[in-house]
Amino acid sequence: MALSMEEQRILSQIEVRLKEDDPRLAQRLARLGTPRARRARTVVLAAAAVIIVLAAVAAGIAAAIL
Repeated sequence: MALSMEEQRILSQIEVRLKEDDPRLAQRLARLGTPRARRARTVVLAAAAVIIVLAAVAAGIAAAIL
């Protein structure tokens, strides 16, 4: 759903005030939606999933051997 002109204006004002009040926070928030941040988050989650699966497989093999 598209924002109305008034909503866009208010959002722009909030953005400007945030940049003035806390530039570091504004910069961090701006990076959250970037493709690079999403890609890095995806890689970390995929690596964690692979490690968990490998640990489960190793535990299953160890249990079968014993």
